[in-house]
Amino acid sequence: MAEMDDDELLDALGVDLAPLKASSRTPREERIIAGFEDILRFHQAHGRAPLHGEDRDIFERLYAVRLEQLRTLPEAQVLLAGLDSSGLLSGAAAIPADVDALDEDALLAELGIGVNEGDESADQNNISVLRHVRSSVEKRAAEAIADRTPCADFEQFQPLFEQVERELKAGIRKTLRFGRDTSIEAGNYFIVGGQLAYVADVGEPIKAPNGESDARLRVIYANGTQSNLLRRSLQRALYKDETGRRLTDSDMGPLFGDAPEPDDIESGTIYVLRSLSDQPFVAEHRELIHK
Repeated sequence: MAEMDDDELLDALGVDLAPLKASSRTPREERIIAGFEDILRFHQAHGRAPLHGEDRDIFERLYAVRLEQLRTLPEAQVLLAGLDSSGLLSGAAAIPADVDALDEDALLAELGIGVNEGDESADQNNISVLRHVRSSVEKRAAEAIADRTPCADFEQFQPLFEQVERELKAGIRKTLRFGRDTSIEAGNYFIVGGQLAYVADVGEPIKAPNGESDARLRVIYANGTQSNLLRRSLQRALYKDETGRRLTDSDMGPLFGDAPEPDDIESGTIYVLRSLSDQPFVAEHRELIHK
């Protein structure tokens, strides 16, 4: 019998020698899929699509807005067809929302955040009034947030996100509006761009072009993606994002409760001060005047 080389041997065994095709999905398509998988997990856990409404928790409201947006994207219909066995993309929401109105203001309304219109309503049709025009700094911050890649070790972080979601629903953690130049440290959680984010690592301090201190971050998102952006970029993105939020630590709570407990004990200390003033009236009545 003639000796067979490796390829002939594999062919004789019926092993396909065709090379594996590398994924041709763009980062945007990966994010669409990851975002829809969040909605699928919600549907699997609750047996229904996420709903709008102020009585819903923040994650369900984010998923509901995201689902409405995906329903309007023709590319999402094609991309997600193989995943949508439950018909979420074709179904109507239980509490219908005007899909055409799902812009920034609608998203803020869905999240219960008021929009101060002021005098802008009279200028909506005035082409001389610039609206939603971002500076180059804001654009770079937004691009840094959007520039995400799949997180190869996401299984290490997924339990952390699940725990945080439970703590939010239980009231152990709260969401706070992100203020300008608020600190960002390793272990912090944020909501940015509608995604729950975890700061997994903070790199060595570096000097920004303006002389301020900065650092490179590794940020993990609940949809299984990650980004390596500068701390200043994340700060700007959170501050400019009306829905941007910081999550309080789980061990951070009030010093005193809102209501008395059965085992509370009334206690306190009264301090009595006697004046040493040389003023005649005070000196004359020193034994009587106290504070």
